[in-house]
Amino acid sequence: MLDRFFQLSANNTTVRTELMAGLTTFLTMVYIIFVNPSILGDAGMPKASVFVATCLIAAGGTALMGLYANYPIAMAPGMGLNAYFAYAVVLGMGIPWQAALGAVFISGCLFILVTMVGLRAMIVDGIPRSMRVGITVGLGMFLALIALKNAGIVVASDATLVKAGDLHQPAALMAVLGFFVIVALDRLRVRGAILIGIVLVTVLSFFFGGNTYQGVFSLPPPISPTLFALDIPGALAAGILNVVLVFFLVELFDATGTLMGVARRAGLLVEGKMERLNKALLVDSGAIVAGSVLGTSSTTAYIESAAGVQVGGRTGLTALTVAALFLACLFIAPLASVVPPYATAPALLFVACLMLADLGEVDWSDTTESIPAAVTALGMPFTYSIAEGIAFGFISYAVLKLLTGRARDVKPVVWVIAALFAFKIAYVGT
Repeated sequence: MLDRFFQLSANNTTVRTELMAGLTTFLTMVYIIFVNPSILGDAGMPKASVFVATCLIAAGGTALMGLYANYPIAMAPGMGLNAYFAYAVVLGMGIPWQAALGAVFISGCLFILVTMVGLRAMIVDGIPRSMRVGITVGLGMFLALIALKNAGIVVASDATLVKAGDLHQPAALMAVLGFFVIVALDRLRVRGAILIGIVLVTVLSFFFGGNTYQGVFSLPPPISPTLFALDIPGALAAGILNVVLVFFLVELFDATGTLMGVARRAGLLVEGKMERLNKALLVDSGAIVAGSVLGTSSTTAYIESAAGVQVGGRTGLTALTVAALFLACLFIAPLASVVPPYATAPALLFVACLMLADLGEVDWSDTTESIPAAVTALGMPFTYSIAEGIAFGFISYAVLKLLTGRARDVKPVVWVIAALFAFKIAYVGT
């Protein structure tokens, strides 16, 4: 039954592989159920209720991605988007969190509208091949930065922006060991190499990292303080339309870029396109709306899905596994919390290294193609934003084609995207 529904044989995968991939993806992104409440809690939202909302929308959105779109892509409230929600909108602009949730709801409704009329799929299909590669590579570099940061190998610096961390710390040493183990096991074709690496570092963390056992089960807190708490009229008030625009643009290219990058890594693109793209985009749009109703910031596709894809995940069964585990987190939060960020860092760094291989597909002899791809790839990690990297890439692509007399080579949708991003940067800011 599973084979028929998820087309396992057609995708050259098995139930065991999909379950293993789902567990791997889950372990690399389970941090969100603890980080998201912490960030939104700074905006005055009840942390306990946000925890429940995060688990529910991650489970629901990911399950729909698997059952409806049949893609091995997990969803959850997006990092970066939650920080913008809390620190820029609520704390920076003084907008109540209820109204900010209303802005998320409106942006999600706009997504559903542009997806239903096929505009969002048209945008994705209009992305040039070089930019697709740049997005994939940029996601890899972004993922690498997250991994190195989580491991404590790269830290912030006032003088040089970033620098090497204290490599004598147990977390950094265990992360390095886990990375070498994963690479070696993968080269030796050991099944579940990434998962083995994560489990190994987690076990070592109890002996050398000060990790403690917190138990297994706990009852979930009530969600009522955030459920249906969004304030749509407040979101429509003067001065908040800019917020909706930023949410819309960032969500559009954050999720779309991730979908394309993960699908490309999984070999699920047919002639450079996703066959069930509109279904995936509709799920993504609906999850934004549902998440705002439950009480969390924008939900999006997760780049950590690439870890499960590397293990062999190719269908929605991988996503369904992730969904089931997030649902279980409502009751096993203490157990899920024992996996430290530096235990999943080696897996993310390994996947990031593999994603850089796509750079070889760029036509480096044509600088109007290669430079925008490079700008896109470099922009993501150095701005710590997927959307900003894509914005810089599209603007570069359009400008360079125009200045070299090749404007006719640019599809209309690219001009529109570049203009929107230029307007956003000039008028709204980054």
